[in-house]
Amino acid sequence: MSIKPLIILPDPILRQVSKPVERVDADLRKLADDMLETMYDAPGIGLAAIQVGEPRRLLVIDLAKEGEPPEPHIFINPEILESADQRSVYEEGCLSIPDYYAEVERPASVRVKYLDRDGKLQEMQAEGLMATCLQHEIDHLNGVLFIDHISKLKRDMVVRKFKKLAKDKAPGKMVG
Repeated sequence: MSIKPLIILPDPILRQVSKPVERVDADLRKLADDMLETMYDAPGIGLAAIQVGEPRRLLVIDLAKEGEPPEPHIFINPEILESADQRSVYEEGCLSIPDYYAEVERPASVRVKYLDRDGKLQEMQAEGLMATCLQHEIDHLNGVLFIDHISKLKRDMVVRKFKKLAKDKAPGKMVG
């Protein structure tokens, strides 16, 4: 396994809609394993393939707390079938928007269908943090970031900050 470099805002690839996975094979399982390693290294609890530059409908999640054994979940071509009317609010962050967190309101539960790492069709009824994490990661597959769910004023401030950071880190920039 190997750690993949993370794509950071304002990279336009983060706004790209990911393509469905056509075949579940050894290469895709290796990508999923590499994504898990990248996510654990970051550390994070979820990662979409687009965040490592792979515009495919693949995401990984592990909600195990520190000190608990890993509980990795791999979702291939995930699709939300049903969302609850009841809402919940969680403080969200994102590996592609480092060190920024905001409260986001989303449906409290979702029913999702997906293929597992063996290519078998599965369904999951998710609530709480798993529901929030699935919605956050599926948003990535659709070119949507969690900051799209906050006020325009806050979103514009975050985007400006990351554009400035990217400009300051640009190659060839003179320092000192």
